[in-house]
Amino acid sequence: MARDASISQRERALAFLKTKGMARLSELMSQGVTASTVSRLETEGEIVRLARGLYQRLDAAIDAHHTLAEAAKLVPKGVICLTSALAYHELTDQIPAKVWIAIGPKDWRPKFLYPAAHFARFPSNYLRTGVERHVIDGVDVPIFGIAKTIADLFRYRRIIGINVALEGLREALRKRKATPAQIARYASDARVWKIMEPYVSALTSDG
Repeated sequence: MARDASISQRERALAFLKTKGMARLSELMSQGVTASTVSRLETEGEIVRLARGLYQRLDAAIDAHHTLAEAAKLVPKGVICLTSALAYHELTDQIPAKVWIAIGPKDWRPKFLYPAAHFARFPSNYLRTGVERHVIDGVDVPIFGIAKTIADLFRYRRIIGINVALEGLREALRKRKATPAQIARYASDARVWKIMEPYVSALTSDG
């Protein structure tokens, strides 16, 4: 479809960013906006560069989980996981210092300084299960669901810490955000059910 020639590159860029929340330079260029126009908008204070090649309007409303949206843009094949997913689902009071991103075993690991990130390599088939899509600042962000996240925390307990895994399990059950059966399913897939079962039984017992 032909673009409206009466709309300037400046207007096109700002409109696109308003719709998308944030965008890579390549996305803006696909809309007919040149790199020099983007640079000029940044210099004039109309847009801000969030990371290398990633831009947002200066007047954009910022979500509390803004860094997750940035990470999703910078790592298109990644999925927000572990403590970052736990915090998003409001199952911990901890604010992760870095965004945890799951990627495939052979996926390219991008390098960027902001947002600070940890990468966890997941088996390809396991990476695509239990994924939810959430819109943050106009960006479609893949985040692991609660039951999957709890299982993953136990799977990575030596890195994350068993206390964080237990906190997530306890809060998920207390707030009824996941059932024991849902958690058991993903725990079995992650091969950690034998480790988790005593904790789940203790937290769901009547005693």
